[in-house]
Formats: sequence, C-alpha cells, structure tokens
Amino acid sequence: MTNRITSITNNIIKLCAIPSPTGFTNTIEGHLKTLFSEMGYTVYQTKKGSIRVRLGGEGHPLLLSAHIDTLGAMVRSIKDNGRLRLAKLGGFPENNIEGENCIIHTREGRQYTGTVQLTHSSVHVYDDVNTLKRDDTTVEVVIDECVKNAQDTEKLGIMAGDVISFDPRTVVTEAGFIKSRHLDDKASASILIELAKAVKEGEITLNRRVDLLFTNYEEVGHGASTGIPDDIDEMVAVDMGAVGDDLKTDETCVSICFKDSSGPYDYQLTTKLITIAKKEHLHFALDTYPRYGSDAGAALRSGMDAAFALIGPGVSASHGYERTHKLGLENTYQLLLKLL
Repeated sequence: MTNRITSITNNIIKLCAIPSPTGFTNTIEGHLKTLFSEMGYTVYQTKKGSIRVRLGGEGHPLLLSAHIDTLGAMVRSIKDNGRLRLAKLGGFPENNIEGENCIIHTREGRQYTGTVQLTHSSVHVYDDVNTLKRDDTTVEVVIDECVKNAQDTEKLGIMAGDVISFDPRTVVTEAGFIKSRHLDDKASASILIELAKAVKEGEITLNRRVDLLFTNYEEVGHGASTGIPDDIDEMVAVDMGAVGDDLKTDETCVSICFKDSSGPYDYQLTTKLITIAKKEHLHFALDTYPRYGSDAGAALRSGMDAAFALIGPGVSASHGYERTHKLGLENTYQLLLKLL
C-alpha cells in the first residue's frame, strides 16, 4: 500500500502542476487521455470534454467520478493603469488569492506571470490595507511586464476573457501532509488514476462493472450533467471532505457525506459505505456540508436514475491553500477498493 500512496502523491503533484481552471481544461484532458491510453484502456471523451474510462467487470454498474477543473479567474477588463480586473471562476473569497502568483493565458497561447494584489497593497503608503474590503474592485492582477496603461497591456495580446490560473505551490512534508491549491479535486482524481493502474496490473479483481468519469465544469455546478452511461446502478462522487466547525472530518480520514446543500445522499448506498468503513477498520468521518455541492447532485438534476453517494479525503482550508494527508488518501483508496 505504501507504493500506491506514493504513486497517488506523485499523481497529485503532476495534476496540480497542470493549470485547469473551469473552462480551460483541454491540457489536463489531453494528459488523462494519454495516461489511460498508455495503460491500455479505451478512453471516451464527451463533447463537453469529460473523460470516461471503463475499467472492466460485469454487472451492477458503478460509476466513480472526480473533477479535473479548479478554481481560477478570467480577465474581466484591463484597467487604465494596465492592471487586470478579475472575474472569478468558482466560489472563493478574494482574500484567499491575495498575494498569490498567477499566470495569464492568452487565447493566442502566450503566457504571462503576475501577482494578485490589493489596489492598496503597501502598508507604507496606505492606512486601509487591513480594513479595505476585498472584492473585484480592490483585488487586481499586477502583470510581470513593464506596462503603464491599458494600451501597453493590450500590446502583449492580453484581452478580456483570458484565463488566469493560480500557482498551486504543492508541498509534501516529511510528516505526510500534502499542501497545495486544487487538492479539490486533484487529490481524488489521483486516487481514481491509481485504482485504474491497480486493475490493469492485476492487483484488483473487479466484482462488478466499473467506470471512471473525470468531469470539467464541476466548480460551476454542471460537471456531471452529461456523459454518464444510462445503465449505471450506483454513482459515487469522489471529491473531498471539508474540515472545520463541529465536523468530525480531518485530513487523515475518509469523509462520508450524508447531506450537502442539495439534500441527503442515498441512504442505502451511504449505509453500505459506512458498513465497509467499519468492517475494514478505516479511519472515517460522517458529516454534512451545507455549503457544498458535488457531481452527484449535477447528475441527479440532469435526470440520472441511480443511487448516489459522496466520499473523499479530508481537506482543510477548502477553496484556499488546501491541505490533506497521505492517511486520508489511503483511507479513501481502501474504501473504494472494497466497493469494487
């Protein structure tokens, strides 16, 4: 198992290094297509861009989903001083990106680095640095180019609608913690990749048919709204568990969510997951996430007729600079193994 967790961790590092804000996922889609093809799988891609892989098996079809899109931003407008006003991709407060390095991706394929800063960023100049409200009028991108006005920026080829990705700053500590932006949901996508490797290498014998679905547009609510086979019996969205308040989830456990903002998850399938976790003596938590939505919810709203559940490793500081632990990855991987 140690080798599998090391491989999952390496998967996370690779995936987090590929910029993939919602709507800008072509590169990571291509990475997954190549990866699964090299494993020997047939890869299906929806018109929307989601990647689906059939691992094999017969009967009682199960779909495991993870999303490959992340938080990010787009250029809303170019300011008179040459800096950029942002339009957010996904839900996060501006203070979660303040001071972060970023890349501006132009539609012609050019890339420019920059930093997300307050308009009043210097404590030696402004007396409202601590109190200034953070929103799209006060948080901007400063481009690492000599620009003085909007015309200078436009000459670089930057325009409204260009995508902005944030530096993931992925770090793996000696104590087993993984710190990075975009662990939501590249940690769980990495777990599903490792499951596919284990099946192909003969380590796992499937007791049912299993499909993997890697979606885009999850961060804006319609990730798994298409691309799901009609005959699926059960769908498990493999995402993340949130840490905080009175919740029991932490970074070392697998979270089983019984309810989120769209309502309760399937009672029988959730109970099955709890029973497996108890039988296997996994470190797990059972929680509700009232400000959370998943690909299972998107699939249901689009008419999917299947049982549905949500699990994932515990992730702290969700939609910020996130953190999980190798034990959380292991507990999630083990729970999925026993469901196959």
